Amino acid sequence: MKAISHFLLVGALALGSACSSTSPETGTAGSPATEGTAAARSNESTTNNVGVTEATGTGVNGTGAGAPSPAVATGADAAADPTAFMATFATMQDPVFLMNAASSNMLEVRTGQMAAQKASNADVRKYAQMMVSHHTQATQQLKAVAAPLGVQMPTAMMPVHQAMADRLQNKSGKDFDETYMDMMETAHKMDIAMFEVKSKAAETPNVQSFATNTLPMLRSHYDMANSLEKKVD
Repeated sequence: MKAISHFLLVGALALGSACSSTSPETGTAGSPATEGTAAARSNESTTNNVGVTEATGTGVNGTGAGAPSPAVATGADAAADPTAFMATFATMQDPVFLMNAASSNMLEVRTGQMAAQKASNADVRKYAQMMVSHHTQATQQLKAVAAPLGVQMPTAMMPVHQAMADRLQNKSGKDFDETYMDMMETAHKMDIAMFEVKSKAAETPNVQSFATNTLPMLRSHYDMANSLEKKVD
């Protein structure tokens, strides 16, 4: 009986060991438990790789929070830059030219009205009054050219012209005179360059004729502004 009991105990221990070695949790290669564990690890790895790739891509492109964008003049700053504005003249279409010319006339008239009241130098006031008169007349001529083309005149100055007009704010006395005459030089320099392009290569004969006929007045205004600016400096 003792021998039989000993034999049964050994058999039970052997059976328990076999069951433990084939547990579903541990599994063998190719078993469902092993494949599930491998798939879970694969998914985790894929998720991590995607996250790293996206973060790396964002950093390279410089659009993420950790990658500062380069300083580039855009929006209003670029639109108000005279150099950038003049760079558009060569490819400027006739309707855009007419709107810019109208905006420039608006600048000349409005700042002329201000200078006629605020300038301390009598010659500067006289020049300002001439600007109001000449550019009001030029605006009427411009409207006659623009109407058949369906071009509507702007109701406000373009950013480049508004920025120039803003320079006169809070100016007075000699400082006002100097700033105004300097601005007149710059404004007419831009106008002459723009009108010269259209006097040679406008898309519409009437626009070309308008540009050609207006140039002598603009050049005269520029020469006078240059002379006066030196006098008030």
